[in-house]
Amino acid sequence: MAAPAYDSLLPGALDSSYLAPDFIPDSSAVPTTNTQELSVQNAKAFLLKTSTQSGLNLYDHLSRVLTRILNERPNNVVDIFEDISKEMKWLLFQKKLDSLRDQYAVRETYELAEKHKALFLKAGGDEQEAEEEMMETTLPYVTELAFHFEQAGVGLSRDETTRIFLALKQLVESQPIQKCRFWGKILGIEFNYIIAEVEYREGEDELDQEEEAEEMEQESELKDEEEKEEPEDEPPKSTYKPPPVIPKEENRTGTNKFSYLVCSEPGMPWVRLPMITPAQIVVARKIRKFFTGRLDAPVVSYPPFPGNEMNYLRAQVARISGGTQVSPLGFYQFGEEEEEEEEGAIRSSYEENPEFEGIPVLDMVENLSNWVHHVQHILPQGRCVWFNAYQKSEEEIEEEEDEEEEGDEPGEQEPEVGPPLLTPLSEDAEINQTPPWTARLSSHVVPQYALAILRSNLWPGAYAFTSNKKFENIYVGWGLKYNPENYSPPPPPMVMMEYPSGPEITEISDPTVEEEQALKAAQEEALEEEEEEEEEEEDEDDDDD
Repeated sequence: MAAPAYDSLLPGALDSSYLAPDFIPDSSAVPTTNTQELSVQNAKAFLLKTSTQSGLNLYDHLSRVLTRILNERPNNVVDIFEDISKEMKWLLFQKKLDSLRDQYAVRETYELAEKHKALFLKAGGDEQEAEEEMMETTLPYVTELAFHFEQAGVGLSRDETTRIFLALKQLVESQPIQKCRFWGKILGIEFNYIIAEVEYREGEDELDQEEEAEEMEQESELKDEEEKEEPEDEPPKSTYKPPPVIPKEENRTGTNKFSYLVCSEPGMPWVRLPMITPAQIVVARKIRKFFTGRLDAPVVSYPPFPGNEMNYLRAQVARISGGTQVSPLGFYQFGEEEEEEEEGAIRSSYEENPEFEGIPVLDMVENLSNWVHHVQHILPQGRCVWFNAYQKSEEEIEEEEDEEEEGDEPGEQEPEVGPPLLTPLSEDAEINQTPPWTARLSSHVVPQYALAILRSNLWPGAYAFTSNKKFENIYVGWGLKYNPENYSPPPPPMVMMEYPSGPEITEISDPTVEEEQALKAAQEEALEEEEEEEEEEEDEDDDDD
């Protein structure tokens, strides 16, 4: 049987494009040189045709793709040919000044990674300086403390804890800090707050000096305004006297014993929170607000909060510290100077007990009396030490005795008293039959290596652990106190009287006709008596003459 012809195997007429490169056709089938060159030029011209969309042509694009393939010689070129072609097109894109072109912004993840990268860079220095830092440092070992909390399922991830540890290291190296501690993390709607509790060296606290200078300037401005001459025609002044302003506690005492610095992410600059005032703590107890994560955000609430979110954050930190900072019984003790003071005096300082040997873990879990508060209690006034706002000076007392005037100011107030320092947790009050604390072991499988974990039920997110001579406190939460009932803002105060009521301003009823006639007759009699007296005086003067 004869072999089939080429025409029967291929659809259509036989074309040179279907033949192999080394195939030599019959001389009668070979086109002439002019025809071949013309077809090549036409094909090249077609490949050089520019696209109306991208402005590229296929000839140059294939040249670049083939050149890259021959230079790199990757495996399985056929499978990745489309990817190489697409990548070569992307490399030709350039940013133009045309504002209509979309500008792809850098992702926040990359920006945050650049900030975290700076934490892992080692600063240059001599070996002697590095040895001195290893011998003496105020930086706590946050990673080790986080390992203990991790056994109880409390705290942050290892990666975040490592970054916080490096951020605290940069903070200690850049500022004159004597003590530093990772206080915790408060969650926000937009951003979170990482909080460090620090204590500056004496005489190097610049922020406190600036605040004192600002207060002095404000007081001098108020005095200058009072000394200005008052106009002659003044409207009636209000008799309302606002309650006296409770001054804030001094630096390194009471609610301002420690300083707090915050940042939203490790690697970002630390911002120091201002000193707290009693008015801010009093209002913070009456409101309930979530944090936004922006320190300059306003706090819209009733009653109105005196400050922005930075002040509200500082108030919540003080409240949480005053209610949840605990330690094992006997770890701290009062010094000799504190013991020599009178019994009625308030103790505000303590020191570590070098003879403390630790308490067994089971005893710490079973008996809350083995835990004590080592932060002063905040009184309802908003201070740790009560301040008598109505106490008068000796000059004012002497003036009142001379004038013998009865004032409307209240008499002596009873001082507010709270639990003293190092008070056992067993004396804490319950809320709606809910215990304020819950203690447990970190593991019941291996109790001999377990830790004693203490959780606060009043401030969800506050935890403490202890093992032998080691303990630590941490807070990770929303910064809100537990409320067994639905929150409702306090009602507005009673409306005050616009003016004092009395006979001088009370409207009287119109007199009757009989009353008007009697009044007119009485006035006429009074005039007649006056005329008679004047005539008698004139007669007496004439007789004397």
